Amino acid sequence: MTKRKLPFNCIVGDEPETVQNPFSGDSITIPADAVAVYDTTIGMVHLAERTNSPKHWDIVRKGLDWFRKHEPEAYMVLLD
Repeated sequence: MTKRKLPFNCIVGDEPETVQNPFSGDSITIPADAVAVYDTTIGMVHLAERTNSPKHWDIVRKGLDWFRKHEPEAYMVLLD
């Protein structure tokens, strides 16, 4: 796998994973770097909703933008 520039610092595993949209039940297998961006983005959504911090919402936006650019199919399944 090529190394893609990530939108923020996050811990990247070694293997792809199948991730499920908790609302639709649809799932998709994504590379390890996308899993890390997804997990961080979703975690920041929960934190941002509690704090309404612009800093947290900025991280969410960066994660969503990264997914739209690098993993558009996964974006449609998991985040749209």
